[in-house]
Amino acid sequence: MVKRVSSVTVRKRLVAILLAGLFVFVVIDARLGYVQFVLGDMLTNKAKNSWSREIPFEPQRGEILDRNGIPIAANQSAPTVYVIPRQVKDPETTAQKLSKVLNISKETIYKHLTVKASIERIKEARKITSDKANEIRNLKLKGVYIAEDSKRYYPFGSYLSNVLGFTGIDNQGLTGLEYTYNKELEGDAGSVQFYSDAKGKRMPNMSDDYQQPTDGLDLKLTIDSKVQTIIERELDNAEKRYHPDGLIAIAMNPNTGEILGMSSRPNFDPANYQNVPQEVYNRNLPIWSTYEPGSTFKVITLAAALQEGKVNLEKDHFYDSGAVKVGGATLHCWKRGGHGSETYLQVVQNSCNPGFVALGEKLGKQTLFKYIRNFGFGQKTGIDLSGESTGILFNLNRVGPVEQATTAFGQGVSVTPIQQVAAVSAAINGGILYQPYIAQELVDPETGDVVMKKTPVAKRRVISESTSKEVRYALETVVAQGTGKNAFVEQYRIGGKTGTAQKAKNGRYLENNYVLSFIGFAPADNPQIVVYLAVDNPKNTVQFGGQVAAPIAGNIIGDSLRAMGVQPRKNQIEKEYTYPQTPMVKVPNLVGLDKSEIANEYYNLQLDVSGDGDTVVRQAPEAGVKVEEGSTIRVYMK
Repeated sequence: MVKRVSSVTVRKRLVAILLAGLFVFVVIDARLGYVQFVLGDMLTNKAKNSWSREIPFEPQRGEILDRNGIPIAANQSAPTVYVIPRQVKDPETTAQKLSKVLNISKETIYKHLTVKASIERIKEARKITSDKANEIRNLKLKGVYIAEDSKRYYPFGSYLSNVLGFTGIDNQGLTGLEYTYNKELEGDAGSVQFYSDAKGKRMPNMSDDYQQPTDGLDLKLTIDSKVQTIIERELDNAEKRYHPDGLIAIAMNPNTGEILGMSSRPNFDPANYQNVPQEVYNRNLPIWSTYEPGSTFKVITLAAALQEGKVNLEKDHFYDSGAVKVGGATLHCWKRGGHGSETYLQVVQNSCNPGFVALGEKLGKQTLFKYIRNFGFGQKTGIDLSGESTGILFNLNRVGPVEQATTAFGQGVSVTPIQQVAAVSAAINGGILYQPYIAQELVDPETGDVVMKKTPVAKRRVISESTSKEVRYALETVVAQGTGKNAFVEQYRIGGKTGTAQKAKNGRYLENNYVLSFIGFAPADNPQIVVYLAVDNPKNTVQFGGQVAAPIAGNIIGDSLRAMGVQPRKNQIEKEYTYPQTPMVKVPNLVGLDKSEIANEYYNLQLDVSGDGDTVVRQAPEAGVKVEEGSTIRVYMK
């Protein structure tokens, strides 16, 4: 017998089912709403990530420019090849075609085409030429993509190489300014993101996402490319002539600390740094190298003695017998017979060691070493280049009469070239020690806005303006009348000091092995440039700084002043000539003369005639300029 169910019970069951159904619906609906509105973006992004393929776009590394905006480190297009293996229809044929263009084995490329990866970079096809990239584009190979990339390009080759440094395969700075300012130069990468399914097919109705790369900032230097070119030329000539162990040159604005030029030998091509030993590209000799300075250091002793009122250059006299005994040691002058009786101005002109020993004694060790440290020796200058050395000074407690004497003329202490340039600049610029620097500005290449700008940093005053004026005068007479005559440049009032420093190794001085140097500045009435030039152990020549380094430095200073637009001076101290130096003569005015008139001899000057006309319209050098007798004058005919 079937039990009957009352209508009330049926209704209750229906209501229960309905409520259960509503509950399930609400739960499902709530879950769908949660997924749609709360998890929607996350799930969409996960889906996109699973479908997305990204081809990177490297930013343009910021250029390095000279003070006038001329690029000395730039970029070249160097694309990279990427493949999406699932999109490659025929790996065998694709590998064969790519192999032919890239000169890479077919087997190597085939491995990249068949690897289990969503996207694969062919590492052997990084930084290829634009021509090769275009060849690959024209093949229209499925699954093969070209990503824009660049590599560093140095338009001047080895020019400024130890200062600039170089970059690696990923455009990251590894040495020099490229390393020091890498963060500012490198920029931020961008990419193109597109979407494809598991089989590599592009997803319909989904647009590509492009994230633009942010290019690096341009770095503008204090370097003047015209001055730098002159330095490179002179170092190349010196290297060919003397075959030295090394060469160093620095040019600086003494009134600001701005480096106008810097170079050394050996150097290297930054684009092919692998071809030279590591010590060549890791050592920027102008700031890293330390050695005894020799007589260029006498500028500091001179400045200290003048500032302390210990000597009157033209009234006080000194007798040089050729040697002086100090603390049981005999210290010699470079002129073995001595200079006899001389004023202290002549002591400076003759670079007389015993005379500077006397100046050191007048100062005393406490005062002498106070000035040496105030001029910046024994500490880093703070130049914005990596690898700077501090040099070595005697501990004051260990300075006896001999150490004091040798320090006074530049022996027994160890300094860097950049320290000498900064110190001598302070001695002749009015007495202010400036911090050298080489990076001037960081500039946004898109807007031209200056993001960072450096200004001169004056560390301290070391001598008075009046003392500095005396130092300039004394050093100008060194070039006109003393050991620095070979640095003389007509009409530019050059001052300076020669140096001949014997090299030491393992605590002993080497035989016939010297660093020959000259530090000079001009114009002497208002210095605009200081140049330091050192020649390490030149071959087949006399070992004197005045004979080897001075003329090279003179060439650099004279040509740099002309390139900088500095006007010649008229009130120059006349150069004293001694046998066998060639006399100087003034160039006559030949403009307007005809062929028959210029046929006459002019002070045994040689004429190099250009053109087929009958009248002289231009000449070089111009009339009035002094040149050595027998020099060649170029004349241009109308």
